[in-house]
Amino acid sequence: MDLLNTLVDKGLRRELPTREEALAVLATSDDELLDVVAAAGKVRRQWFGRRVKLNYLVNLKSGLCPEDCSYCSQRLGSKAGILKYTWLKPDEASKAAAAGVAGGAKRVCLVASGRGPTDRDVDRVTKTIEAIKDQNEGIEVCACLGLLSDGQADRLRSAGADAYNHNLNTSEETYGAITTTHTYADRVETVQQAQAAGLSACSGLIAGMGESDKDLVDVVFALRALDPDSVPVNFLIPFEGTPLAKEWNLTPQRCLRILAMVRFVCPDVEVRLAGGREVHLRSMQPLALHLVNSIFLGDYLTSEGQAGQTDLDMIADAGFEVEGAGTTTLPRHRADTPVGGCGTPAEAPGCGTQESAGCGSHGGGGCGPCGGHGSEAAAPVAAAEGEPVPAEVPVTRTDAGGAARTDLVAVRRRGAGTDLAPNA
Repeated sequence: MDLLNTLVDKGLRRELPTREEALAVLATSDDELLDVVAAAGKVRRQWFGRRVKLNYLVNLKSGLCPEDCSYCSQRLGSKAGILKYTWLKPDEASKAAAAGVAGGAKRVCLVASGRGPTDRDVDRVTKTIEAIKDQNEGIEVCACLGLLSDGQADRLRSAGADAYNHNLNTSEETYGAITTTHTYADRVETVQQAQAAGLSACSGLIAGMGESDKDLVDVVFALRALDPDSVPVNFLIPFEGTPLAKEWNLTPQRCLRILAMVRFVCPDVEVRLAGGREVHLRSMQPLALHLVNSIFLGDYLTSEGQAGQTDLDMIADAGFEVEGAGTTTLPRHRADTPVGGCGTPAEAPGCGTQESAGCGSHGGGGCGPCGGHGSEAAAPVAAAEGEPVPAEVPVTRTDAGGAARTDLVAVRRRGAGTDLAPNA
């Protein structure tokens, strides 16, 4: 296809595709899918070889969020039977992080539900960052705490944080339809604050919320303009008890086309396959490794992922290798550029700046996955009114063939905030 040849050439030059080209990727047929994956795979290998970076989520504070993000199981008014607990102590969080590091993760993502941290919350997180860094040499730490106030990004950076995650999630045009308690502009401002403090920016999207192809292209072009170093791509997990519980509209083929489009628009950026991959890609997950260069290992914030060893086996069987702790993830031209700066010279095509891009977790606040879907004690509490938390939230979907599926989403019952060993 002429389209794919053009996109490969642009990706190898770090040149931005047109919006029409990006839309055309999403419009390709299933018959063309392997050609699309192969083309985007050439761009992925150019900048990242066959390496896969592993990331590990630690949910520092689960549920009880005052924000109303429609997609989030931790939102205000959510009836999803998730774990709910307040802040983990630094040693508890460090112990949870160690499980991921032992499984091969080189980045630990610390996430807390809520609109944004208080200064006291930042104090807690800085102690946790220091504990993790002290006990795990060379490990990257990314914080995801919601909307930041002045000076908080600097404090996190001083404590040793390497990155900050805050997802745009969807297009500016449709953002108000999924969240009313904060704005799209609030999210952009937090990403920019993190960059200004010298933190590596991590910002991505959630697909499958009923958005149009135009919305998907708009948010990815907006991300290109912000120039984050990593872009997590989440696929909506429609938890029962949330407003988007019935939004089951993704297929594995659709997910692969979305990932390919993101790779073509952000060719030299760490594209991370995040929450919902097991639910929506299912047996097609290995194909996605030809498009992304980063995944989460094990479980997510409130849902369970596939077994950590299964993740490692999948990477090896697909002919990829886990990225070592001593390896720099980003290509040299990005890694050598000061954080927050563009990965290419200002006059070069494809520079991730507002001018060249040409465009103006799941979770609200900090409850979204760093790419995954808020007493000091970390014991889980009952879901509501003294009732025990159910072992699993059944989610029903109807596939193209009409067969109902009730086994696709399991609420996390292990790891952080529980007495059970984590999945890593």
